[in-house]
Amino acid sequence: MKSLLFALAFAAPSQAGLRFGCSTLSIQRLDPVVEPGNVPSGHVHQIVGGNAFNATMQGDIAEQATCTTCPFSEDFSNYWTAVMYFKHENGSYHRVPIYPNAQIGDNTAAVQGGMTIYYTQKDFNSNGNEKITAFKPGFRMTVGSPTTSTLDAAKGHHGLRYVCLDNALTRFPELPDFPTKKCPGGIMTVHHFPSCWDGKNLDSPDHQSHMYNTVKEAFTPAGPCPASHPVKMPQLAYETLWNTTMFANMWPKDGSQPFVWSYDDRKGYGTHGDYIFGWKGDSLQKAMDSSCMFQACGNGRPLKSQTAAQQNKCSIKNTVTEETQGWLKELPGQKMSMQ
Repeated sequence: MKSLLFALAFAAPSQAGLRFGCSTLSIQRLDPVVEPGNVPSGHVHQIVGGNAFNATMQGDIAEQATCTTCPFSEDFSNYWTAVMYFKHENGSYHRVPIYPNAQIGDNTAAVQGGMTIYYTQKDFNSNGNEKITAFKPGFRMTVGSPTTSTLDAAKGHHGLRYVCLDNALTRFPELPDFPTKKCPGGIMTVHHFPSCWDGKNLDSPDHQSHMYNTVKEAFTPAGPCPASHPVKMPQLAYETLWNTTMFANMWPKDGSQPFVWSYDDRKGYGTHGDYIFGWKGDSLQKAMDSSCMFQACGNGRPLKSQTAAQQNKCSIKNTVTEETQGWLKELPGQKMSMQ
């Protein structure tokens, strides 16, 4: 049934939802949501979106950015997750490269790394009958936590999952922790954010309490919003494809799982994502009010588009000067990481 849902998604061009691939903006230790002003932050992140990204972000991001690594040129939001590393048997680390999702459009092959971003209204098969309210300038949120340390807790983070890819079309099963075997097509990480807002706060001390999570597994319809968080917002989700295949011949001789998040999480329980809203004017609301689907929402119907070359051209200068790729003796910022 789940495979059928995905098949229907690609065959249903008239129902509302956004899906697009953003190229990489920066890979560095900055986190303006959880660690505003800290240069560097605690661990390495991979960031996509608008070039207003910096250690301290306030106000309307769309008015501060001049370019974006995303295909809809009115989207100056920033989206980021931790970075995945491979740990060699000799104790050194190498950043796992990201590759684009071949399913999301003709320009995808030209996009440099990055993530697939979703804004859905209900699921892949219907527009739903609820009013979807777009995020507001200054809005931000996180999902998951790097402090999650048990399998049961990870299972409780519905929508934060891993997929061991056989090929580009693999979407199931979804796992709450790192796959323990070699994945022929790499590893996909999935981050579904909560979509129920309290209608008042653009942020909260833990960056999560102003939202309520009714997410279920995969792209199935989320539950209804509670009275405490009555405003239904777009269902935001990230998919990131990690090219773990380049390390297939370096797999530990004891067969142990060799991948680790940049905050030294060897199990994958603490996978998490961050978001800062930055759509220009009412562009996202127009999209949520429309009946377009995926790439058909571009070229002025109702969103403005740009080419993959324009996406790739957008960048920022790193604030933190340190090596994050190549073979490293330790994870950046994790000098006490266990060997």
